Amino acid sequence: MAARLIPPESGNVHDIALREALEERYLSYALSTIMHRALPDARDGLKPVHRRILYGMRLLRLDPGAVFKKSAKIVGDVMGNFHPHGDQAIYDALVRLAQDFASRYPLVDGQGNFGNVDGDNPAAYRYTEARLTEAARLLLDGIDEDAVDFRPTYDGVAQEPVVLPAAFPNLLANGAQGIAVGMATAIPPHNIAELCDAALHLIENPKARTRTLLKFVPGPDFPTGGLVVDPAEAIAEAYTTGRGSFRLRARWKIEDTGRGTYQVVVTEIPWQVQKMRLVEHIGNLLNEKKLPLVADMRDESAEDVRIVFEPRSRSVDPALMMESLFKLTELESRVPLNMNVLVRGRIPKVVGLAEALTEWLTHRREVLLRRSRHRLGQIEHRLEVLGGYLVAYLNIDKVIKIIRKEDEPKPVLMQTFRLTDVQADAILNMRLRNLRRLEEMEIRAEDRTLRAEKKSLEDLLRSEKEQWKTIAGQIREVRDKFGPKTPLGKRRTGFAQAPAHDEAAIEEALVEREPVTVVVSEKGWIRALRGQVADLSGLSFKADDALDYAFFAETTSKIMVFASNGRFYTIEAAKLPGGRGHGEPIRLYIDLEQLADIVDVFRYQGGRKLLVASMQGRGFVVAEDECLANTRKGKQILNVKPPDAARAIAPVEGELVAAIGENRKMVVFPIEQVPDMTRGRGVRLQRHKDGGLSDIKTFEVEKGLSWTDSAGRVFTLSLRELADWRGNRADAGRLAPKGFPKTNKFGGRRPVNGKTAEGS
Repeated sequence: MAARLIPPESGNVHDIALREALEERYLSYALSTIMHRALPDARDGLKPVHRRILYGMRLLRLDPGAVFKKSAKIVGDVMGNFHPHGDQAIYDALVRLAQDFASRYPLVDGQGNFGNVDGDNPAAYRYTEARLTEAARLLLDGIDEDAVDFRPTYDGVAQEPVVLPAAFPNLLANGAQGIAVGMATAIPPHNIAELCDAALHLIENPKARTRTLLKFVPGPDFPTGGLVVDPAEAIAEAYTTGRGSFRLRARWKIEDTGRGTYQVVVTEIPWQVQKMRLVEHIGNLLNEKKLPLVADMRDESAEDVRIVFEPRSRSVDPALMMESLFKLTELESRVPLNMNVLVRGRIPKVVGLAEALTEWLTHRREVLLRRSRHRLGQIEHRLEVLGGYLVAYLNIDKVIKIIRKEDEPKPVLMQTFRLTDVQADAILNMRLRNLRRLEEMEIRAEDRTLRAEKKSLEDLLRSEKEQWKTIAGQIREVRDKFGPKTPLGKRRTGFAQAPAHDEAAIEEALVEREPVTVVVSEKGWIRALRGQVADLSGLSFKADDALDYAFFAETTSKIMVFASNGRFYTIEAAKLPGGRGHGEPIRLYIDLEQLADIVDVFRYQGGRKLLVASMQGRGFVVAEDECLANTRKGKQILNVKPPDAARAIAPVEGELVAAIGENRKMVVFPIEQVPDMTRGRGVRLQRHKDGGLSDIKTFEVEKGLSWTDSAGRVFTLSLRELADWRGNRADAGRLAPKGFPKTNKFGGRRPVNGKTAEGS
């Protein structure tokens, strides 16, 4: 029985369009995720959960050097007072702040099992303990001095900081990761001393650009070390735009094992790579014989990372062996850079290095001004109180007499000695034992000291130059505390250039080089037979399927697929299924559109030029190297719009081009009339009144034009015999010569009678 919606008894029902309701609710959700969960604040580099954890630990008096407290206590207080989410989410955030292999400068000092670089989970929060680090103390420094704004907590009972004072440039020092709605952030960690140097330069030169600051901040500094192998220009572009990535490699060295043998030892692995998973993956590759240059691998890690690789033989080039490992494993990884942050705590924006540091410096100036005004208010209050104390000291007997005799001594005191309300309260609240301390010299000395401090603060508030001078001094203190001479401040990540190796040599290092025969059926199933098989008559195919293409290749070859959508796709021959079954559909290896068909399949040779053409008779010459695709989505070369489609492809092997249409008209013209392009629609090769292009072929003048008929016979016409068909590009041509196949195809790239296979 179908459920029936029952309206509320009050009848208070409002009609609203579903679209409006969804837009309003999804926008609220998106804003909540962006502002209160995923993106860090540009000023302190923290998300709300991290900020609440640090503030909660501050309230628990877990300063550096204090006694550790159970993580369960911290999580409970933070969840109950500030962060109404799951305890596990809070503990996970706390753990990450304490992991020295995840955070460049940990903000939490953990005691107990907080996980390790292997990827093991931390102990439950009832077993671990924590307190704040010196870096966290700097983030919170001045929070009790009106340095930042506070807002009500989720239940309205208490107050929490909107942002921390942040004497520590945490956004760039520790980085941030987060996924919001429609946007994400990915900021790697950096070296604090370098950031301080860049900030000091920015104070002296407020208009300095990011590329200038890169003299001080050459790149990220990861807690697990490693080597950044990107060129300097790519790094500069990433920091300027706020978007990019870093190519991070493991650090390795060669150890001599005697008698001309050696072993390679990896001592640092890329950031956020779990060592246990990395070792398991390399072990699987060795078992699958996908690392021919590596004989064995051992994990000898203890406190430090030590992964040992033994080469197959002493003649193996260690750099080439490592290149094969970098290509197939997480010993090389890409670390993204997407500096999407909340500017002024409200506006999501992708910033560059200079703008990120400027936001922090602007915040530090605001904190300095607020703390100075707060201190100035305290001084003025104290001076007012001291003035009252001095009056009481000089007139102590009269003050005591008024207090003893009057029912309401406060107004009498104020009228008699012309005191303020604050001074009168201070005198009345004064304890008798303090009277002995109320000596005139002490009061006047404190008054002079406070007045000097007051003048200094007033001068500071009036002078922007003095403000920046003070901030620069604070930054220098941070730099000295976390400088390169300290164990924590020393740069861990280096920079290097990836060695240049021949791609063919790297491919050979990844796969054992063996001859194969690639077979493609009419329905697009592909397989690789071992060896060079000339006789394919014994091959079996699925029902209603037959042989379409066959050519010789090697396991290290790249297989090119040209589709009717004008895209080229690349498949590694080593990944093709064996020849025992019927193979697998090509679509399993590439993202080919459902309505697109395969035009041709051939082996990539490199250095050649290809002539590509569409059904409407348009085409151009493209370098084969430009057609290599790096992803499953392929690479768009020939631009076609339905109903047009890519129709033919031919290697450029001569000075002339022959084009034949579906109307059986053929034209021959010079290849020099066809432009070289990397992508586009091309130019018209042949004009058709009806139908479209069927096939194209290039040939040499001396050899003439050849084609193969359905019976396997080869026909050749010399240049003189082709006189009637010679013309220019975009001509309509004449009817094909006698004996030309009814398929309107030149042939020659497909197997002959299923018995032979030719290299394309």
